[in-house]
Amino acid sequence: MTEVKLPELGDGIESGDVLEIFVSVGDVINAGDDIVEMETDKATVPVPASVGGKVTKISISEGDTVPIGAVLLEVEEAAGASGGGDSAPSQPEAAQPEAKEPEPAAPATPEPAAAPEPEPTPQPPAAATPPAPAQPAAPAQQPAAQPPAAAPPSTPAPAAPVQPPVAAPVAPPSGAVIAAGPAIRRFAREVGVDLSRVQGSGEGGRITRDDVLAVVRATSGAARQQAAAPTAAAAPAAPSASPTSPTPAGTADVDDFGPIRVERMSKIRKTIAAQMHNSWTTAPRVTNFDDADVTDLERLRSSSKEDYAAQGLKLTTMPFLIKAVATALRHHPVINAVVDEENGQVIYKDYVNVGIAVDTDRGLVVPVMHNADQMGVPEITRNLAEMAGQVRSGQFAVNDLRGGTFTISNLGAIGGQFSTPIINVPEVAILLVGRSRKLPVVMPDETIQPRLMMPLSLSYDHRLVDGAAAARFLNDVIAYLEAPSRLLLAL
Repeated sequence: MTEVKLPELGDGIESGDVLEIFVSVGDVINAGDDIVEMETDKATVPVPASVGGKVTKISISEGDTVPIGAVLLEVEEAAGASGGGDSAPSQPEAAQPEAKEPEPAAPATPEPAAAPEPEPTPQPPAAATPPAPAQPAAPAQQPAAQPPAAAPPSTPAPAAPVQPPVAAPVAPPSGAVIAAGPAIRRFAREVGVDLSRVQGSGEGGRITRDDVLAVVRATSGAARQQAAAPTAAAAPAAPSASPTSPTPAGTADVDDFGPIRVERMSKIRKTIAAQMHNSWTTAPRVTNFDDADVTDLERLRSSSKEDYAAQGLKLTTMPFLIKAVATALRHHPVINAVVDEENGQVIYKDYVNVGIAVDTDRGLVVPVMHNADQMGVPEITRNLAEMAGQVRSGQFAVNDLRGGTFTISNLGAIGGQFSTPIINVPEVAILLVGRSRKLPVVMPDETIQPRLMMPLSLSYDHRLVDGAAAARFLNDVIAYLEAPSRLLLAL
C-alpha cells in the first residue's frame, strides 16, 4: 500500500479544509488525477494523486481540516507502468458486467419508485412513536390531547426535499462521479445542498444551477410549512432553535421568528475575518477623502476603447488608476512600507506590487499585480483582465495573492461614492475609488462647468503615515488622473 499525502500548497500554508473528495474506495486512479479539492487561505486548489492504482482507503472526510503532510488516502499501486495501460482496457470490460448489473438493478429501481408510497403515509412515523404501531387510529383520536406529538411528525416534511434521492440513478456508476461543474459544486456547498441527492436535468443528467435552486426552494418551503404549524406545535420546537443547541451546518431549521439556514463558515471567510480583525486591532487608521476631475481622462479612454476592443480587451478607468497609484508610490516610499513593531523597524519596499480587490461569490479576493510601476496602461489592462478572470473562476494560486505593497478597492463598479476602507495589513494604506459622477465645478476662469468627478478614499496606518504624507500622496495620484498625458509619459 502507498500513502498519498497532502503536499505543500504554498508558502506559509499549514493546513487546508477538505471541500470535496473526487474518488471512492475501489476506484482506479492515475498519477496526476485530481483526488480532492482543498480550500486554503483565499485559494481553492485541486490536489492531484502522486501515484496511480486502486484506492483502498480514504482517511479524510469533507469538511476536515487537514495539515500539510497528512495522509489523504491509501492506494494499491498497479503492477508496473503498464498496469496503467492495462487498466484502460480493463475498465471497458468492467463496464460490461456493470452494464449487465443494471439489469438486476432494474428490479431495484422499483424500490425508489415504491419510496413515494411512504410519502402519503406520514402517519406511520406518528404511529411508531407509541408502543403499539398497529393502532394508528389512536393517535388520530388524540390530537386534542396531544397536539405537540402530532406537530413533530410535520418535520418529515423536509423529507420532501429528500425526494431528490430519485437522483440516485445518477449515482450507480461505480466511479460515483457527480455530473456537475466546479461552479455548480461551489454553489451547492454555499447553499448547503448535497449534490448526490440532486437529479440533474441537463444534458446527460448534468446538474445545473436551477436543479440546485429547486432543492433549496423545496427545503425552504418545507421549513416555512413547519414554521406555519400551530403555535402549540411551534412551542416545543423552540428549544431546538435555542442558541445553546447549534443546528448542523448546511441544514434548514427555524428559530423563534421563522425559517433559518445554517452554513459552516468557509476557510476563506475565516481567513478574511481574522485578517480584518488583525487590521482593526493593530493599525490605527485615518481616512482622507477627495475628488479627482477625470473629465479629460474619460475623453481619452473613450477615444481609445475601440482599439482595445479590437484586441479583445475592455478599457476601463481602472488601468489608469493603477498606473497613477503605482507611479505615485515610487515618489512616496512611506506609503509603500511595512511597520515591523516587533523589531522596531520600518521596512521600505523598493518594488511596487498593487493588490486589486475583486468581489467574488466566495468573498473578497485580492490578487496582486507585481511590478505594476514598470508596466504601461496596455500591459496593465491585459494583466487586469487575466487576473479578474482567474479569480472569478477560482483558477488562481495562493502565491497570486501574496507580496502586495498597496491595495486598490473599486467600489464604483457596484455603486457608492465614499467609504472608509480597512487596511490590508501589513500594508500601511489602501485606496478606495467610488463611482464617478458629474458635478458643477468652478473652473480657474470662474466659470461653472459640468465635470466628471471620481471620489477617492485613502485610509492609512497612522503609526507610520502622517496626514501630510497621505495628503501629498493622494494629491499626486489626483494630478496624474487629471493630466492623463503625464500618466502615459510617466517613467
